[in-house]
Amino acid sequence: MRALSSLFARRALWLGAVVALLSLVGLRAWAQENPSVEETLANHKMLLDTLWVMVAAFLVFWMQAGFAYVEGGLTRAKNTNNIMMKNLMDFCIGSVAFWAVGFAFMFGDGNAFIGWSGWFLSGPDNSPATGDAYQGVYSALNWTGVPLFAKFLFQLVFAATAATIVSGAMAERTKFSTYLIYSLVVSAFIYPVVGHWVWGGGWLAQLGMWDFAGSTVVHSTGGWLALIGTIMLGPRIGKYSREGKPLAIPGHSLPMAALGVFILWLGWFGFNPGSTMAADASIGMIALNTNIAAAVAAIAAMFTSWVLLKKPDPSMSLNGALAGLVAITAPCAFVSPLSSAIIGLAAGIVVVLSVLALDRAKVDDPVGAVSVHGVCGALGTLALGLFAQEGYAPPDTTGNGLLFGGGAKLLLAQAAGVGAVFLWCVVTGVLLFGILKVTVGIRVSPEEEIAGLDVGEHGISAYPDFVLATPGQFSVTGGTRPAPVLSTPAPAPAPKPSSETST
Repeated sequence: MRALSSLFARRALWLGAVVALLSLVGLRAWAQENPSVEETLANHKMLLDTLWVMVAAFLVFWMQAGFAYVEGGLTRAKNTNNIMMKNLMDFCIGSVAFWAVGFAFMFGDGNAFIGWSGWFLSGPDNSPATGDAYQGVYSALNWTGVPLFAKFLFQLVFAATAATIVSGAMAERTKFSTYLIYSLVVSAFIYPVVGHWVWGGGWLAQLGMWDFAGSTVVHSTGGWLALIGTIMLGPRIGKYSREGKPLAIPGHSLPMAALGVFILWLGWFGFNPGSTMAADASIGMIALNTNIAAAVAAIAAMFTSWVLLKKPDPSMSLNGALAGLVAITAPCAFVSPLSSAIIGLAAGIVVVLSVLALDRAKVDDPVGAVSVHGVCGALGTLALGLFAQEGYAPPDTTGNGLLFGGGAKLLLAQAAGVGAVFLWCVVTGVLLFGILKVTVGIRVSPEEEIAGLDVGEHGISAYPDFVLATPGQFSVTGGTRPAPVLSTPAPAPAPKPSSETST
């Protein structure tokens, strides 16, 4: 009886499978004979893809809050409002500049250097048509089947990310008005040109460089500009002793910085998986690679700081997580989870070494932005040339990295991209900050820097109920006297007795 039941069950399963297969074939044939059904299915896919791209864009937008909190927490209380204003204006100015000209420079049809069509999103465009069916001036984006406005909004939040990286590196001594000019130029021109080279069908794309979500396009661009701006600004007052030894200037709120890192980590699940610009099966793998790299990098940074600084430093560990996220951003869609862990391990170690080396070289970066975004962005881009595997890459991508039998071709293309973007940012950064320095100036006065940019630049303190560091605790010539950056008000002195009670 059991054998008969088992035989009957197996035959029922086979029969069910055959019926399902015939039904699927029949449904597909019926859909082909009825174009309206195919159109409906295609429209549903477009709607799902658009929904995913928009959710990812909203997550990346939320990263602006993460950057604001990381930068605010790792700097002093007297400059918190200034940090918040810069992050706010990065997105506001970037939105207008990228809409007006940046998107056209980046994705408009043009030449191998720059796009030259589609200003103010006004060019011809029949999105969501794709491939050969696409007709418009944004041919570089004809691979994604979502409407033009969805394409633009997703790319806009990336542009804002590139611009805001510089905010933390130049914190606590930059003129606010000068920073606004910088934000405009980066969003309108410097970043879009890099984006066109790699994502807009430009010369680096033709050379064979890959950068899935922007380790170089977004993060190294911002990181290298931050390096130039920081060097031209000079270190903060009190950062180095008269002998040139670096002195710690602690941030006022590590809990705020930690919350910022968690916000950024969440946003990265839109940043990397969202770069598919379609709701496809690779999203899960990309998200897993992103998370593994960040986790391993944070652990690696913690132990590296423990060895070198004798304590597991919280700020280094937080920056380690960000370094892993930055490094995996380029290769996240082309590598295995094991390779992602190795990339994260390298990023976690390198970011600590880079922060310490720049500090000794008198490059005063209060939040470690150059190391996290510039150095680890380059590391991740090069790692793609080592660890890429066809088995993990998108279906239309072919080629393995050096460690998987692909030879050095991809690695050389990656190295060319890293070098070209570095040179572009150095040249444009020197020109931009140099012109600003000799015209409107880029640094506040020593008196304003000591008192804090919140009051000097914006006329309001972020913490009006607390007593902040007084000017006497810092000297213009360098050096500090120990004092808490943030403390509760001192108690009022007891009233003197009146003449009546004294008698």
